[in-house]
Amino acid sequence: MNSSSPMLLHLQTVPARNGLLWIRHGLKVFRRKPLAMAGLLSVFLFIAFALLLLPGVGIMLLLMAMPILSLGFMLATHLVLQDQLPTAAVFAAPLKLTPQRRNSQLLLGACYALATIAIGLLSEWIDSGSFEALQRLVLENASADKVAAAAADPRLFWGAVTRLSLAALLSVPFWHAPALIHWGGQGVLQALFSSTLGIWRNRAAFAYNGLLWAALVIGVGVAASLLSALLGLGQMLPLLVMPLGLLMTTVFYASLYFTFIDCFMFGAPKDILTEKN
Repeated sequence: MNSSSPMLLHLQTVPARNGLLWIRHGLKVFRRKPLAMAGLLSVFLFIAFALLLLPGVGIMLLLMAMPILSLGFMLATHLVLQDQLPTAAVFAAPLKLTPQRRNSQLLLGACYALATIAIGLLSEWIDSGSFEALQRLVLENASADKVAAAAADPRLFWGAVTRLSLAALLSVPFWHAPALIHWGGQGVLQALFSSTLGIWRNRAAFAYNGLLWAALVIGVGVAASLLSALLGLGQMLPLLVMPLGLLMTTVFYASLYFTFIDCFMFGAPKDILTEKN
């Protein structure tokens, strides 16, 4: 499905219950190729760490790569559904089509990076640096009283609200945009608009999906904390949570493909979609 010919995509509306199906389909894809899918996330995390070591431009390059990360996992999911083994080549595939689509992907990444940096600067201005101060205290293993005092700063709350709210809004136009450029051959502005329209038309399913993911994250965190407390392994909690977090992140990215095919009537093997009937 890496043909340079754009595919016909048709916007459609799906019921709210599909928000659950997206997660279930993502889990099924992960179960088919668990090592390959988890390996892709590990490769990207390694690349991200390497980029962060680059002075000055590292963070910009990493943020530019985020849309490619989501599209790469969509391509990987599609390969798994075709009984093929996905490799790290999926991250380079979007840049190997026509020059126009490659340039559009790069421009989309630059727009995402600049918007994310702008959100960070605005949030930092609102919280007057209290978020960074709290981070330093945590990294320095400061006393609980100092951390609690820093966390009680009202500026921290409003800065966090700004970060989360604007980040959520930013995700809407960029959610499907990389796939719309890659498979649909759309330009950057058209892809951003189509992505926004697709999510708005299916807002009930996305809201349900978001609530389910939030419940899963909270539930896993609480269960891991209770288990470590019961076994007296409090210091081992990060080692327990980290693999669970990586697993859930991989399933999340695997599920993105299904949000796309549901919103734009893009074809997928029927055996994975039988739960819709």
